Amino acid sequence: MNSSSSITPAYLGNDQGPAGLEKIATGKVRDIYALDSEHLLFVTSDRVSAFDVVMNDGIPDKGRVLTRIAQHWFGKTQDIMPNHLVSTRIEDVNTLDNQWQDLLRGRSMIVKRCQPDPIEWVVRGYITGSGWKEYLEKGSVCGLALPAGLQQAQQLETPLVTPTTKHEVHDMPLSPSEAEEMMGKVRWDAGKEAVLALFERGTQELAKIGILLADTKFELGICKGEVLLIDEALTPDSSRFWPADQYKIGGSPPSLDKQILRDYLETLDWNKEAPAPDLDPAILNKVRAGYLDICQRLTGELPEGVQA
Repeated sequence: MNSSSSITPAYLGNDQGPAGLEKIATGKVRDIYALDSEHLLFVTSDRVSAFDVVMNDGIPDKGRVLTRIAQHWFGKTQDIMPNHLVSTRIEDVNTLDNQWQDLLRGRSMIVKRCQPDPIEWVVRGYITGSGWKEYLEKGSVCGLALPAGLQQAQQLETPLVTPTTKHEVHDMPLSPSEAEEMMGKVRWDAGKEAVLALFERGTQELAKIGILLADTKFELGICKGEVLLIDEALTPDSSRFWPADQYKIGGSPPSLDKQILRDYLETLDWNKEAPAPDLDPAILNKVRAGYLDICQRLTGELPEGVQA
């Protein structure tokens, strides 16, 4: 990744994990451990995925950056929707020895156990990515008809909620009517209202630091009858961020997120299925720089121990 000795090597996760903690799930980026009947430990690794495939290489400090950004947004959106975060202090997990505390510090969240929704709540403010591809073919996004004549990266008149399934291999788009059938009308309507409000809050806050929120995805879950914002929120892993001063319609704007990696992968002779290709270290460095830039602009600092 980088010849500088100040950058810690990427943490890709450990198959066993800390002694005394039961690993109950491994996602593309996060490892989840049981703490007790009401709490889980979310550990955000430096793994990176694209097109639902985990790459062989990680991005140093990515997990710490994502955790810091998620913590920031959980604090900024509590008035809209409560969330599952309890603590980011790894010292609060008293079964860990010093070595594991050092390894997991800054990349861990103690969270409330929730029953996650069976869908991901994707919100789009601009037409880009897979939405743009569908629009070119069908004049719609996730089955929602859009006006003719839109250009790539154009802002939509109003943000769209375009849900997807949650699948271990590939998430699949759902029409709003399909999502409503899965969730029930009351939950769908309430969730839609909440994620649109979260998207608007993110749009407003990011505009203050010169960033456009093109699209993002939220995850919601139920804990003791209450709907919570879970997983992460408005990070470079789950969102498209565009520098406002470089934005123009008619093409794919520069990114401060994972789109840099996706664009690079599109140039390779790769079928977007495992196994992942080996990556150019320069691309990983570029993605890392974008993540650090977002974190610094948003929170005013880099996570403890992270060097630019």
